Amino acid sequence: MLIVNPPTTMANIVTLTATDGSSVEFYDEIKASGGVKDVYFSTDGTYVVAFYRKALSPNDRQRIDDIVNTHRQLIFTTDEVGKYWTTLFAWPTKIVMWGEKVGLVMPFYDKKFFFSGVDPTWRYIKNGQEKNGKWFSAAKLVNRYVPANQKGTFLTRLRMCLQIARAMRRLHAAGLAHSDLSYNNVLVDPVGGNACIIDCDGLVVPKKFPPEVVGTPGFIAPEVMATRNLHLGDPKKNLPQISTDRHALAVLIYTFLLNRHPLNGGKVWDLDDIQRDDDLRYGEKALFIEHPTDATNRVKPAQLDPRELPQADPQQRPYTLCGPYLTKMFNRAFIDGLHNPGLRPSAGEWEEALVKTCDLLQPCSCEHGWYVFDNKTKPVCPFCGKPYVGQLPILNFYYAPSHGKYISENYRMMVYHRQTLYRWHTNNLIVPNEKTSAEDKLPVGDFHFHNGQWILINRRLPGLRDVTAGRDIPVGAFIPLTEGRQILFDSSQGGRLAVVQLVHGA
Repeated sequence: MLIVNPPTTMANIVTLTATDGSSVEFYDEIKASGGVKDVYFSTDGTYVVAFYRKALSPNDRQRIDDIVNTHRQLIFTTDEVGKYWTTLFAWPTKIVMWGEKVGLVMPFYDKKFFFSGVDPTWRYIKNGQEKNGKWFSAAKLVNRYVPANQKGTFLTRLRMCLQIARAMRRLHAAGLAHSDLSYNNVLVDPVGGNACIIDCDGLVVPKKFPPEVVGTPGFIAPEVMATRNLHLGDPKKNLPQISTDRHALAVLIYTFLLNRHPLNGGKVWDLDDIQRDDDLRYGEKALFIEHPTDATNRVKPAQLDPRELPQADPQQRPYTLCGPYLTKMFNRAFIDGLHNPGLRPSAGEWEEALVKTCDLLQPCSCEHGWYVFDNKTKPVCPFCGKPYVGQLPILNFYYAPSHGKYISENYRMMVYHRQTLYRWHTNNLIVPNEKTSAEDKLPVGDFHFHNGQWILINRRLPGLRDVTAGRDIPVGAFIPLTEGRQILFDSSQGGRLAVVQLVHGA
């Protein structure tokens, strides 16, 4: 756990020349240590230098060189898209030698990934500590050690997971695998909904550079776990790759949203050997704790610590509270694809499901702030049990392929007071991601509950049309959201038609 402290006044300054010819200056004082590296702080506070404690093989040297040079240039180009990725990765930028030691220069973590605003009297987490993902992964940690003002809301945690999925999608698109994706290698900011992938120097280039490690227990894919004791050269040994990253990503999203592990249930696989029990739990015998038909590994509530409740008990907080899109993804990850890597959802599919889930949210006054609409006629917050009061508008989206006939997208948007409508809601050819233009990031409309009626105000849609009333809606005017009303947002290619549905709460 990294705590930002100024260097001691006695620390010497070391000046070295990186392999790219630039100067690197840091204090000769170890500020943090990981499994294989020691970390030193730069004199200007903008970067750190991490030195491997042991000599590297020629293969490892070549892999690091490719990551720092070839792959960094591929991902972090000079355009705006390249700049976007710098916020989602702590990517090494330079290689430096200090005697026989190989070091990597990496940007210092953004201040949002260090705790701040924590009451100084709080016994556990202190201001300046790194926001390692582990703090937010398990109920026993979140409930006991994390102050209420640091936990974020369900919406910000969804956005946090979205950034992780997006980063992994880009990594996999470049043909790379992280190999050790876990809560230890992700920095998170649940309050702001931010995340950053770290330890990128251990990336796997499939069929070229094998992994340094097999992963972190609990995040290692079952097929890797089942063969991890085999010799590295054994053809039966499964090694980390993109498909194993997909397992780790699913575990990570599940733990961040639900604060429990998807495979840690009540079944003991080996009573006499704890290590073998873990090997079976995460490997050969891995079984989803919320499997709909196999109750073998169900959580036993009587065995839970009261401080883990309610999150640790799936009966109180089932995974289905994450909504239909994420429920389907968890089913694919932990039922269909748990022992069949080819069936696991890709990072891009997780990204799409998370975006759509954000559009199903409703605000709530409880500590979680938001919840996912569950298609019930009487919506209730699953966290606090508070029912929704009044009319709840739902927009069911349709689009027209080239033939012009509108078909359902299985995509809907919940409406709440002062909610914003964007271009990616009105046209299915526009996707909210790193390539979204500045123009498309501007709101095109907003929803209000005004004088006892729900309305949509047109802010920037030149072709908005009330199909039901047969009239165009100019910019600045509004459409009432009544049952069955059809709204055409955009008549161009990819344009969406929305049909209003009203649900009546308590």
